[in-house]
Amino acid sequence: MVEVPAGDAYLLRPVGRVASPLADLASAPRQGDEGSPDAWLLFDAQVAPALRDLRVGAELLVLTWLDRARRDVLAVHPRGDESRPETGVFSTRSPHRPNPIGLHRVRVLAVDGLRVQVADLEALDGTPVLDVKPVLGAVDER
Repeated sequence: MVEVPAGDAYLLRPVGRVASPLADLASAPRQGDEGSPDAWLLFDAQVAPALRDLRVGAELLVLTWLDRARRDVLAVHPRGDESRPETGVFSTRSPHRPNPIGLHRVRVLAVDGLRVQVADLEALDGTPVLDVKPVLGAVDER
């Protein structure tokens, strides 16, 4: 068993923020493909070289810090449905978890300098973006 020393911390610096019409959890779909409006990823100028190869149509994995999520939740009823058995958060997509890192599969609609428009992003307006990675297929893995 791996022992994690108490108090270990890691510094994460957002590379950007989400600009979305979604303003609160109650109005947000639970998953991106459940009616999310198009949104923009607004990147910091320091990461501009990292954006240079993004293309319209590309599928990306966007990692976010779910800054409005609770960090003390370890078990939930999936999708908030009390008729379903309580399940540990590591087996769910609940935003409430010890480290509220969001994972979003999106499609690029437009690239405009430090702004990237995407489809299927259910993150709230102002959510910090931690990283972006391409969705790879078996042939593309690098």
